[in-house]
Amino acid sequence: MASHTLSPLPFAPVLGVAVSLSGKAWRWRGGNMELDAAQAGGPHGLNHAILDQLLLTRGVAEDDLARHAQPTIRAFLPDPSTFRDMDTAAERLALSVMTGERVTIYGDYDVDGATSAALLVELLRQLGLNAGYYIPDRLLEGYGPSGEALVKLGETGSSLIVTVDCGAMAHEALGMARDAGVDVIVVDHHKCSPDLPPATALVNPNRLDESDLGAAHGHLAAVGVAFLLGVALVRTLRGRGWFGEHRREPDLMGLLDLVALGTVADVAALHGLNRAFVAQGLKVLARRERIGMAALMDASRLTRAPQASDLGFALGPRINAGGRIGESTLGVRLLTTTDPEEARAIAAQLSQLNEERRAIEGEVQEAAEALIAGQHNMAVQVIAGHGWHPGVIGIVAGRIKEKTGKPAVVIALDETQGKGSGRSISGVDLGAAIIAAREAGLLVAGGGHAMAAGLTIDPARLADFAGFLDERLARDVDRARAGAAMLLDLALAPGGLTPELVETLEAAGPYGVGWPAPRIAVGPVRIVKADIVGKDHLRLLASGNDGKSFKAIAFRAGESEMGQTLLHRHQGRRFYLAGRVKLDDWGNRPAAELHLEDAAFAD
Repeated sequence: MASHTLSPLPFAPVLGVAVSLSGKAWRWRGGNMELDAAQAGGPHGLNHAILDQLLLTRGVAEDDLARHAQPTIRAFLPDPSTFRDMDTAAERLALSVMTGERVTIYGDYDVDGATSAALLVELLRQLGLNAGYYIPDRLLEGYGPSGEALVKLGETGSSLIVTVDCGAMAHEALGMARDAGVDVIVVDHHKCSPDLPPATALVNPNRLDESDLGAAHGHLAAVGVAFLLGVALVRTLRGRGWFGEHRREPDLMGLLDLVALGTVADVAALHGLNRAFVAQGLKVLARRERIGMAALMDASRLTRAPQASDLGFALGPRINAGGRIGESTLGVRLLTTTDPEEARAIAAQLSQLNEERRAIEGEVQEAAEALIAGQHNMAVQVIAGHGWHPGVIGIVAGRIKEKTGKPAVVIALDETQGKGSGRSISGVDLGAAIIAAREAGLLVAGGGHAMAAGLTIDPARLADFAGFLDERLARDVDRARAGAAMLLDLALAPGGLTPELVETLEAAGPYGVGWPAPRIAVGPVRIVKADIVGKDHLRLLASGNDGKSFKAIAFRAGESEMGQTLLHRHQGRRFYLAGRVKLDDWGNRPAAELHLEDAAFAD
């Protein structure tokens, strides 16, 4: 039917679709791969061509395809000494290990914070040092280290504190710790201001004074930075002759399950080192050796080998639920326990909290969406309400961002202040804008990274803050939205939708932010059957000119224009359908089905 080589015209409409049912143009992600059913059926050479093209269109250089086809830690791990303060941090931690010093890991209450803390606690435990941990309460203490907590930890015996996933902007708190004689190592990935807090060491690839080699890893989650610190620590101890007949080196690779979970749950970009972390971490997860992780998978009813999507949609939300609406330490307790009974109890508790979180989230989302109409001309949706639970505002901001196609900031107000959380769209750096708003005096506190940010605000400054974001980000938002299109990797007839194709596509994974899962277009097809299942999910049976049929499902799309068209206006019409292909192994014979994201008239 057509070639499987890169097209010189990636912006030509795919299948002639200039405007789809969702209002988007269909364009090649970077190369034309239009196949007929026989080609898609999978000659071995063509499978390699598909794999190569998937890698090429995700930014891999042609001479680097082999490394990215099988992403290993060895192939992608940088020298930890590349990062500023890494050697200082490793030396200080090595001293703690060798002297048996009392150390506390101070983590954030989300998944990245929990996995980062668990990783360092577990690593130090393998090195013979039983470190403690401290996770602040989201509602009572808020984000980041407080000076009072750091000083109190020092007074109870911890002369070294390692903050993970927080601390990069904690100038006052770290100043209080320094004055109290407590050493603090900061391990973070959030954006920094030019003036750094007074830490013993601050390891963060997003330091403004970081080297080009270090800054190239600014996409790492905090748990990835913590892993690099672990590598540096082991190397430092090895250089000092610490290991020998009676001291074994720790199993660093066995910690990659934690790195994978934190990386995916924190929505870090899955390219380069992060992709290697997740690819190898999934293998560790499949072994189910960590007692707490196995209990969490059981509570999630996950019996097969986990995939990257499971980390973001099943495991991560459960750990997050503890910090959002429950007890902030539950995640670290689960991930570090050696007691199977305790693990099962905590996993069950987190699952229950996650159900409660969903209910609370639904109420806040409904209230927030009712206010969107008043924001229609703003580049950034800034929505605030009294009585909203601060633990779910980040999730609601993400939902509103998806619904409107604009960055969103959702703020929970009480009598004296507002706690806000924001989510952005690709191409719009929300974290930098939040920091700028704080420096302009519009916020009490604030920070984050490009795609997510948090803040504290005086309710009287809400209008000024919204206006600031609108003025600062309007051009970036317009540019990002103007370039919005349904980017496709393959186009084929229904007969090409096979389990073998799914296997080929999965070989270029794991997929996530920055490494998008392949989208395919299928058609032309006629809709044989269309109905609604569950809560507004559109289910289809489609058949092509080749006589082959397949199932498709579009989640939460029944009320959309696309959903209504496919439900009620499909008679006598042919369509092209676009989305992600998945393996449906519910029956005796696995089959490929389409997770539908868009559709267009074919005639």
